[in-house]
Amino acid sequence: MLWRLLVPTKHLLRRKYKRFCIRNVLKEWFEYEATNTFMWEVCNLCEQAGWDELPSPSLYPRKHREFLRAIVAVRTGRSFYQINLRALDAAYRIVFPNSTPINVNKKKVKK
Repeated sequence: MLWRLLVPTKHLLRRKYKRFCIRNVLKEWFEYEATNTFMWEVCNLCEQAGWDELPSPSLYPRKHREFLRAIVAVRTGRSFYQINLRALDAAYRIVFPNSTPINVNKKKVKK
């Protein structure tokens, strides 16, 4: 689960005195596979700059959801819009059970 890797990666980068940003996370996770083209594709899909500081995943999960969604899309070769958001959100709720919900503005289905 990529959600589980975010916080340890954030702490690892802090210990190395590096910024917690998309480029550094991709370099840590994918090492030599994290080429400039790969990073550009991920940043382009999630519409975030590679060097911008990422917020805490438990407090501001939307940027991270789009980031993880872009990674999965680039690695699998699938369309960004084919990635299952419900699965990503369910994994987020498992890893961060008492955190900010992702889909705050969505209507709940009454049963």
